[in-house]
Amino acid sequence: QMEEFLGPQPEYDEEEEEKKYYRRKKLGVVKNVLGASVGGMIIYSVYMGLLQMQLILHYDETYREVKYGNLGLEDIDKKMLMGINVTPIIALLYTPILIRFLGTKWMMFLASGIYALFVSTNYWERYYTLVPSAVAIGAAIVPLWASLGNYITRMAQQYYEYVNYKDDHVQEQKKLPKGACHRYVIVFQSVIAFCVFMCFPQRIFLHQYLSDYNHTLYNVKHCGAEGSGMIEGFNRTVLKRLPRSLALIQVESVLMGAAFLSMIIFLAVCGAAYRPTEEIDLRSIGWGNIFQLPFKHLRDYRLRLLIPFFIYSGLDTLFSVTGLTLSYGVCTVGLEWLYLLVMVYGLSCSLFSCLSLSLLRLPRYVSLLGGAVIHGPLLVFLLFWSPAPRSPDQLPYLLVVIALWGMGSALNKTGLSILLGMLYEDKERLDFVYTIYHWWQAIAIFIVYLWTGLIMRAKLSILLVILLLSCFCYWTMERRLAKNMLFRLPRIPRPKHKVTYHNLFTFCCFCIFFFKIPFGWREKSKYHISPSLVMR
Repeated sequence: QMEEFLGPQPEYDEEEEEKKYYRRKKLGVVKNVLGASVGGMIIYSVYMGLLQMQLILHYDETYREVKYGNLGLEDIDKKMLMGINVTPIIALLYTPILIRFLGTKWMMFLASGIYALFVSTNYWERYYTLVPSAVAIGAAIVPLWASLGNYITRMAQQYYEYVNYKDDHVQEQKKLPKGACHRYVIVFQSVIAFCVFMCFPQRIFLHQYLSDYNHTLYNVKHCGAEGSGMIEGFNRTVLKRLPRSLALIQVESVLMGAAFLSMIIFLAVCGAAYRPTEEIDLRSIGWGNIFQLPFKHLRDYRLRLLIPFFIYSGLDTLFSVTGLTLSYGVCTVGLEWLYLLVMVYGLSCSLFSCLSLSLLRLPRYVSLLGGAVIHGPLLVFLLFWSPAPRSPDQLPYLLVVIALWGMGSALNKTGLSILLGMLYEDKERLDFVYTIYHWWQAIAIFIVYLWTGLIMRAKLSILLVILLLSCFCYWTMERRLAKNMLFRLPRIPRPKHKVTYHNLFTFCCFCIFFFKIPFGWREKSKYHISPSLVMR
């Protein structure tokens, strides 16, 4: 009986069980990608929706005077926006350290918690609640998106390992062959772009309180290319009636629940990005090395030549929200149509990000240059288009322009994430590379924050010049890679797991027997002890 129990079982098929095991692993990777995408979509929608609602309410002069009196809410909003836009400038110093020592999954969870903290401060809107939470949001922006890009690329690598589990290099945990997981990077980055770009505006709550365009745009003289700043002459009162405090609390509670839901998704649905031994290896290279490696990666000419595209991506993000949506859209058709403009832009970005799946068959430059081909003519068109204020008949043209701009933005951002996943396949470098990408984006967003008062034609000209420079630098990079020109990658130090105490013990013995430092020894030792014996 014992031999029958310990011997081979006729019903057990080892190969079939192995297939089932790795099938479950692949489904786990898909679950992780969908969880990270849905969590990112929720937290992004909550943040953008709350910020939109908050800035509209705080802009209204009557709302500020009736509800807050002499609190200085307008000044608080300026400092809050400054905290959100200025703080990410120093993110390059701490983001890799946070991702290495907290882990990719826990960094996403922590950043979503900071977004939830930002939502909670709107229950009690004061200087000491709004401004510190805005600074915390600014500090969490780069770590969140860098860890999200790192996580999705790492999931693509894991999926390749589970599909090809029989290969020798996978079983021995060696580096993957060049270009092995590119198709999975393309698919997974397209999935997360499809989810994250869907931004839900606060149409249900705020729309019923907004005045029509005849009131809000009464003193507006110029829109579009002839305008300057946001909207010159925009009315200081935009609300027909003030919302009840209980209704505001209910809306903020719903947003708070959504923020907590994203935290739960990151915590419970998303699995670990690395094995436990890999996590130990990533953290054991030392604080100093982790701090220096982002700067050393900038020696790579591929990253240096992609910096103009990183900057353009950040400029595009904020210009679509402020310049295109406000200076062209709201200035022409009124604030009551803001929800439709934002929704069309979000849905366009979401749907057209699926076009990046064409990279499975086409060269990788198609996505980035395709977005540039769409944005270039649009920028030239916007340089000469100045729609008249209070012209609701221009709404269809505005929706077409915004949808095309969203298509270019989707191809741009998805193409950059895919390109970085293709160029940097080493799992030890992903967090540094994505940190550099989103840090330059944050620098560009800060530049847009500074140029708010510029005339619109100057803004569009800067965007067009940077777009052309980005295309030229990217073409130069691809040409160098086609010539097999070597690029310079910094050496990542080997992890040291051994804690050596014998050197300290030897040094103490040497001091005791030869220099008589401790214990106040006054007499020489009677016995001669050879140094070789002490060292042994």
